[in-house]
Amino acid sequence: METDFDVIVIGAGGAGMTAAITAAENGARVLVVDAARRTGGTTAMSTGTIYAAGTSLQRQKGIDDTPDAAFNYIMTLNQYRADASLIRTFCDRGAAALDWLMSIGVEYRVEHVYIAGVDTVARGHRAAHFGAAVAEGLDREMHARGVTLSLKTRVQKLHRNNSGAIAGIEVEGEIITSRAVIVATGGFGADRELMARYYPDAAKQGEGLVYTGSETNKGDGLRMGLDAGATLTGFNCGLLQVSAGFRREQDSYLPGWLLYVNRDGIRFVRETAQYAVMEGVVKAQVGGDCIAIFDEEARAASKVITTYKPLFAGWVADLLLEYVREGTLLRADTLEELAERSGVRADALMTTVDLYNADCDAAYDSHFFKDKSYLKPVRKPPFYAARIRPCVVVATATGLRIDRHARVLDAANRPVPGLFAAGEATGGVITERYFAGGISIANNVIFGRIAGENAAAPA
Repeated sequence: METDFDVIVIGAGGAGMTAAITAAENGARVLVVDAARRTGGTTAMSTGTIYAAGTSLQRQKGIDDTPDAAFNYIMTLNQYRADASLIRTFCDRGAAALDWLMSIGVEYRVEHVYIAGVDTVARGHRAAHFGAAVAEGLDREMHARGVTLSLKTRVQKLHRNNSGAIAGIEVEGEIITSRAVIVATGGFGADRELMARYYPDAAKQGEGLVYTGSETNKGDGLRMGLDAGATLTGFNCGLLQVSAGFRREQDSYLPGWLLYVNRDGIRFVRETAQYAVMEGVVKAQVGGDCIAIFDEEARAASKVITTYKPLFAGWVADLLLEYVREGTLLRADTLEELAERSGVRADALMTTVDLYNADCDAAYDSHFFKDKSYLKPVRKPPFYAARIRPCVVVATATGLRIDRHARVLDAANRPVPGLFAAGEATGGVITERYFAGGISIANNVIFGRIAGENAAAPA
């Protein structure tokens, strides 16, 4: 039976474009539709880092690493609650995914291989020109492969044929047919209803919640998949980063020179700890938050650091004074007054600050071993306090349940005929611990390639 296309891909972010390119490489006629005005999705807003083990760049840097070692690390960190078959595939195909990106012109360099997680092996490979370059490379290759692209187009539902298989999409009442459909619609961080349903730990922040992904990520893929008989996995998981939630800047990259204390006035974590663990540590404190303390000298010296985007943009000296006037940042002439106003036990805070200042003077953090370059004493009045809480959603992880072939599964654990998925629209790879920087793009490319290969097979 003749169809309009062999493969339709819903979503033109990293996963969707990768899937489309791969399907076209395998001889399929491909249509990509996306609700946004341009391609790239959240991938274009990222650092462009891909997490992979046993890569050519690692070998050039003298790093001896294997997919086996990465698999053991990821599964152990997640207490074996991750989908082992997906993680195994993720680890085994990571190096090839990186090589493929480089083959289409995305530049990765040896000097940008770094430790991106809480392990001790450098498996993060940052794109030389960040996520925008990854998106540009994918877009360029997609057009070179003759893929048909329709932007500003939101799909209403999946179309079934007479046998019950997914055989196209419906857009504004029009049915466009295909042999297979790949859902690559990204997450659902821009939809408050789905956030409340599937990511309640984040949603409870209410109006203070901030989503850093694409504004078109409204969970369309989840809704369409469920209507087609798919099942979901990964409840209440994702990457939720901590922030002070200032008016001008919801910046999840907080300065390392802050001093964190809980409501008991006790320091409880190294302030530069990886975001893979920081959310859980802060959430475990009484009230699910903590207080960041600093003094006038630190405020006056605070500044922006520019990488792929301005970091600490909300922590500039003059802006901090504006937050004081607005009431989002507390200021007091004494630590005792600051403690009372921020709801922290005063005597314990005084002890904590004395111990911390002594460590700063010695240039050695004897309690949590923070790098000495971040040790700034809390000594010169006035003093400042900001409430830190998990309120910045970077990625959601509830998604369509897939197998290692990127086939979407139903409640009976069987593939939904004709339906594939990849990227943030799926669950199973990102679980309770966002184990390292670069796993989102790796997930996009690895399973985007697999979905494209398998969806194109009938063609």
